[in-house]
Amino acid sequence: MTLFLTSHIGGSVKIDGRREPAFLNPDNGLVNRLKARWAGPASILLVAASPEDLERNDSIQRAFTQAFPMSGLPIRGITVCDSRGEDAVRHLEKFDAVILSGGHVPTQNKFFARIGLKEKLKRYRGIVIGISAGTMNCAETVYAHPEMDGEAIDPAYRRFLPGLGLTDKMILPHYQSIKDDILDGLRVFEDIAYPDSQGRTFYALVDGSYILSENGAETLYGEAYRIRDGVLTKICENGAALSLK
Repeated sequence: MTLFLTSHIGGSVKIDGRREPAFLNPDNGLVNRLKARWAGPASILLVAASPEDLERNDSIQRAFTQAFPMSGLPIRGITVCDSRGEDAVRHLEKFDAVILSGGHVPTQNKFFARIGLKEKLKRYRGIVIGISAGTMNCAETVYAHPEMDGEAIDPAYRRFLPGLGLTDKMILPHYQSIKDDILDGLRVFEDIAYPDSQGRTFYALVDGSYILSENGAETLYGEAYRIRDGVLTKICENGAALSLK
């Protein structure tokens, strides 16, 4: 398996409330590295974050169906795995690439568990592309930092969840846009993520940065930060690379 753990890959823009296709984000060589591993027209499985949000899932499918070829990555088609077609994951061998969509982390985490995705991916040999929540849920232990009103102060909200086990990295995407956010009166990083990092390590990625995992090695490309024991450290610059193992 070749695993791309991304914060955001582009592929669509909102125009007058409608999702329209756009080029994939080429920053830090993402598109070129995908092309180098893309064996002709690909059959893609898009695994939803919100299995009941059919309109959103269909809009992502429509956009990506044009965005990938626009970006030099030919496809045969994109199949959506949501509440209408959970059985699609039983035939992963038919797909050249699997996209794990962005969305609400705990909702997607429950869906992944329901369809048994972790077990099925153990035998998969194609390309897996995580986007935002999809990336976060790839971890052995997922850090599902609060993101919706009420979650930060809900004693029943679970911040650490069992994930797909494709990486041991706990990732926080969209650092550039959420680093100053306030949720339930708490600063998302200083008051939530930093304390939660005691005895742990998180990796905060800006959009356009990603981790590539293949052949037992993980390499970080682009601007990123490490949060460990409450301390934030910049570990990689835009345009640079860092071996993580």
